[in-house]
Amino acid sequence: MQHIAYYHSPIGFIELVEEDGYLTFASFMDEQKNEPTAATPLLQKALQQLDAYFAGKLQQFELPLRPSGTAFQQSVWDQLVQIPYAETITYLHMAKRLGNVKAIRAAASANGKNPLAIIIPCHRVVGADGKLTGYAGGLHRKQWLLEHEAKFGGSKTLF
Repeated sequence: MQHIAYYHSPIGFIELVEEDGYLTFASFMDEQKNEPTAATPLLQKALQQLDAYFAGKLQQFELPLRPSGTAFQQSVWDQLVQIPYAETITYLHMAKRLGNVKAIRAAASANGKNPLAIIIPCHRVVGADGKLTGYAGGLHRKQWLLEHEAKFGGSKTLF
């Protein structure tokens, strides 16, 4: 069964979806839908952790996740959660972590299809020149998230 909750963050509403005891989706939306929200224990925990993240008190989410995607996308998302708070890597570095520098475009595509914004920190991947490129929630949100993390954890680029 699917349960939905909404979170009002400093940079917009986030829709959260729980299915069978796992968080499967977290995405920015321009406005909250007029749908009932479910206060399941997992969604409550997710909302509390988002509060702590936006308050600068949480650097890594601890939630049971089950994003839906291909095996390759799953491997990219597994790498994303390894990027430390307030640090960034390039898409090329991501491809190297996956063991195939030629997979840079595929890694970037999988990064863009991440269904769990913030929780799987795809915002921590930047272009080769350090510039912000691509973010499903919008580049203004990506910039805000990186500046927010830098404020509370310093910032560093890993290459």
